[in-house]
Amino acid sequence: MLLTTVGAHAADTTLQEFVVTTTRLPEPRIDVPASVGLVDAAEVRLVGATHYSETVNRIPGVYVQRGGGQESLVAVRSPVLTGAGACGAFLAAEDGLAIRPVGFCNVNDLFEVNTEQADAIEVLRGPGPAIYGASAVHGIINIRTPAVAQMPRLGLALEGGPDVYRRAKFAAGAQRRDTGFGAYGHYTHDGGFRDDSGVDEAKLNLLYDDVDLAGGTLRVRAAGTWLEQESAGYIRGFESYKDEAIVQTNDDREAFRDAWSARGSAAWSRSACGGCADDLRFVVRRSQMDFLQHFLIGKPLEENAQGSVMASASMRRPLGEAWTWGAGLDLEASDSWLRETQDGPSTDGPPAANAIRPAGKHYDYRVDGRTAGAFATLGWRPDSHWALNAALRIERTRYDYDNRMIAGNSDENGVPCGAAGCLYSRPADRVDDFDNVAPKFDVMYTPGERHRFYASWSRGFRPPEQTELYRLQRQQDIADLDSERLQGGEIGWRASLGDFEWSLAAFALDKRNVIVRDSSGFNVNGGETTHRGVEYELQWQASPQWRASAAGSVAWHRFAFSAAVEGGETITAGNDVDTAPRSVHAVRIGWSPTTTLDAELEVLYVGRYWLDASNAHEYAGHTLLNLRASWAPAPAWRLTLRALNLADTAYADRADFAFGQYRYFPGRGRAAFIEVAWQAGAE
Repeated sequence: MLLTTVGAHAADTTLQEFVVTTTRLPEPRIDVPASVGLVDAAEVRLVGATHYSETVNRIPGVYVQRGGGQESLVAVRSPVLTGAGACGAFLAAEDGLAIRPVGFCNVNDLFEVNTEQADAIEVLRGPGPAIYGASAVHGIINIRTPAVAQMPRLGLALEGGPDVYRRAKFAAGAQRRDTGFGAYGHYTHDGGFRDDSGVDEAKLNLLYDDVDLAGGTLRVRAAGTWLEQESAGYIRGFESYKDEAIVQTNDDREAFRDAWSARGSAAWSRSACGGCADDLRFVVRRSQMDFLQHFLIGKPLEENAQGSVMASASMRRPLGEAWTWGAGLDLEASDSWLRETQDGPSTDGPPAANAIRPAGKHYDYRVDGRTAGAFATLGWRPDSHWALNAALRIERTRYDYDNRMIAGNSDENGVPCGAAGCLYSRPADRVDDFDNVAPKFDVMYTPGERHRFYASWSRGFRPPEQTELYRLQRQQDIADLDSERLQGGEIGWRASLGDFEWSLAAFALDKRNVIVRDSSGFNVNGGETTHRGVEYELQWQASPQWRASAAGSVAWHRFAFSAAVEGGETITAGNDVDTAPRSVHAVRIGWSPTTTLDAELEVLYVGRYWLDASNAHEYAGHTLLNLRASWAPAPAWRLTLRALNLADTAYADRADFAFGQYRYFPGRGRAAFIEVAWQAGAE
């Protein structure tokens, strides 16, 4: 939120901060037997991200690559995942409620959440707890909205930067006794540092809090987002991101992405007794997106939309002095559709590739989705030192698919594309069911007030995405797919000693039934990967004025199978998964000489990584330097300077090797942003 207070980090005790992602109830982070990273409101405010990757990449084990405009690809205790199922590996949530229905996510869907003004951003690394179901595979990214009581009466901010960057923010709240109303939002225009890569977006959040309703607390939230983006594609050529004449070019000037979303939710909770908790939640969601697939031959237009509702209920009760139990039920219904259309004949590829990509509609289908999940938990505290928990989730997802075109491998009129057949294949109407069971176990040992040791084992899952089942290619008429599953364990240690705090975790995870597109262009199960690594987070308050922190991970993400896949590439067991840097680290030094001044110097390091499954082509990695400073010359005013890529390093936000070429999304050079904020009633 818009607050003029600075220097807030000087008094932070990181491990005592509260998180809600694991149980939906506030609990000290030090007491959570899982790896949960937190970016609090003060950090969100200081970072002032132009893209949410700038904020979440502060968390160890997280690496988000920025694409064109507001696009992104995510890694959470994983490689940077791509393709139709990449988004299903991570659960994107707002206040613990998924922002998209099961089976209908998008790798860019976090631009549908107001990360720029969040009260906090939490990332749970590894498979999620039993209260979450599908998509909580590699991790959960949860955006927390503020309580109305935290809002200013009125706050305004204006920000400017290079390439005609402009952003206006507001926040306002009114509290009367136990009831509060609030609103916040922003409008952003970014001209883009590359040709024809401008972005316009707006986000609005509405809040209603009633802290005394039927013995509990009611929180009602509404959110809307709008995006119009001119997309920039890859630049090509070995280390072309180092060539200033190429970096600003855009060979896909006609590309665009237009999207909007709307959500409304209500959450009611109460604690009826010591150790008791009741929770009811409901959310309704709608989104629509149109974008030109400039990365494909023929550049077809995709249009998609979804409407969905989800309701959940859970409870927790003590069972004697040492035991607790809990249970919950989640129900979701969705209606989604997708259409892909190519305006004219393909002319931008080789003759053989053009011939199999006809003009007209390629896909046009609708899917009714239904998901029901139930979970149970059991906890035991034999004494003040030990806590053990077990949980089990059972979930079923059903897709009722309706093909609105001629089924098979032809153009929209049923005409074949010659002897090779058309690239696009449409299955006939069908119904698909997916059943999953996800257990979780954890134990925590507390030898003293400042130390926690924990160990856990869990399983995460995701049913196939609808696009993996019904957007087929070549001669595949049915995709007989099973859910992807990730299981394994971690051990961790959290502690503090004087002004020094740390959190360490080591994990070992195995992923099965990975969905890949084989050498025939078919979507099949059968892939296996392994994930091993160590993550750390260190905090040192050297003095009232100086602080230092470090966070990062060293991880090995490897293939555990061998296969020939689409594009003529060969996967070999034991090779690193492509786009999986082994080392990602950040060091930050903060300085708060007074309560009105706060500054931070940040060093970000991304290690080298392979660009292809054969481990034949490599990106060398990069190191970036950022400086941020915030000054409050008067109680109501705040001035913030953000200087990004201070050393003007030439680097790639994303690198890969495909179709015989090195391809990059170049990173922005040195850039400075200045924000002026005002808040009514500040003292």
